Amino acid sequence: MADDKSRNGAPEGGDNVIAVSFVDDSNAYQALTLLKELDSQHQVDITGAAVVARGEDGQIELKDQIADRGLDATFGGGLTGLVIGILGGPFGVLIGGATGVLIGSLFDIHDADKTESVLADISTTVKDGHTSLLVDVSEQSPEVIDNAMSRLGGTVVRRSVDDVEAEIAASEKAQREAKRTARKELLEARHEKHKDEIHAKIEELKAKLHRHKHAEATTA
Repeated sequence: MADDKSRNGAPEGGDNVIAVSFVDDSNAYQALTLLKELDSQHQVDITGAAVVARGEDGQIELKDQIADRGLDATFGGGLTGLVIGILGGPFGVLIGGATGVLIGSLFDIHDADKTESVLADISTTVKDGHTSLLVDVSEQSPEVIDNAMSRLGGTVVRRSVDDVEAEIAASEKAQREAKRTARKELLEARHEKHKDEIHAKIEELKAKLHRHKHAEATTA
């Protein structure tokens, strides 16, 4: 069973990010082995794939993986690594370097089904307390992976790499703008507080002066 919708239609062939959930979580490992076979047979071209488990606290644990030889073995330099970072933040975006920098959250997991976000679609596949498979793949036809995963009781969510990358980039930009706005608002708030304090002090001095003059007038 597969869910192929994307923001601009259903991705078929081409470069896709795939998330697979299983009735039996242990089948995720068998599915990873099967993907290796499909890649060696040149039926698909896998850039990266990982078996991940989401804990009840929302954190993601990497259980097993395969990666293109040209990529960092930790997935730090690949799209799969970015997606894992997004899902495990619980929705933070990992940007830059092998270690990455957690730069912010995108949306609440409980609201994910209310969005049209491709990242939300992927995230709902990686459920709390369960094991899932994430794949960055070039494929001529979705049937190859869909049929293989179906035999293992897997449900496939497929989103195009272009959509995923665009959303990650937009999220990073939005985060930077949000930080900039927050800093500006903080400075303005400090300025307003400073002016309020000055105004309060002036009014206090005026009141003291008024009481002093009133006392002088009374004793005169």
